[in-house]
Amino acid sequence: MYQDDDYLMLSGLQHFAYCRRQWALIHIEQQWSENERTVDGKLFHTVAHDGDRFEKRGDLLITRGLHIKSASLGLTGICDVVEFHRSGEGIPLSSYDGLWQPYPVEYKKGMPKENDADILQLCAQAMCLEEMLLCTIPEGSLFYGETRRRTRVDFSEEIRDRVRMMAKEMHELWDKGYTPKVKIKKGCRACSLNEICMPKLGKVCSVSSYISKNLQGE
Repeated sequence: MYQDDDYLMLSGLQHFAYCRRQWALIHIEQQWSENERTVDGKLFHTVAHDGDRFEKRGDLLITRGLHIKSASLGLTGICDVVEFHRSGEGIPLSSYDGLWQPYPVEYKKGMPKENDADILQLCAQAMCLEEMLLCTIPEGSLFYGETRRRTRVDFSEEIRDRVRMMAKEMHELWDKGYTPKVKIKKGCRACSLNEICMPKLGKVCSVSSYISKNLQGE
């Protein structure tokens, strides 16, 4: 179990799943650079958090900007939206009759991604809620701004295990203060940290390798 002072940002799990070096540059080295995508993303999340923090619509309760944490994962963050659906398998809520099933919804500006970074972030939110509310949350949704549709996500044991593994690895890198080396990938060009990370330099061989190569050539 982690102590409060050891918690890392849950939102960083998405960065970590996408690129461990990107996560380390942001969260360990405290480096950040805005581009059009990151600015649009912030504005989109501002809209998601706008309005009343708690709303009731019949058998549906909606809360926005809910702070969450998990001592077992050592993560803390904020949920865009957590819905509570009236259900016989749910949990009791203060001031409301009946039982209510928690259902996290994460808002993303663009399109569904080829990787599962968003899915892992949403699953981590569910695992935090389960720990806080002493319940089971089998599914949630990702809402994408460009499609204006929800994508339902089942929180399988495989996904949960990956969240646990990544959270553990994040803490290990954080404790070491270690930034992983560059691994050039398709998304490097669009990354807001491209000029800070300088992935092309990762292709340059070290001085010792250069000397060894030339000596062998002689």
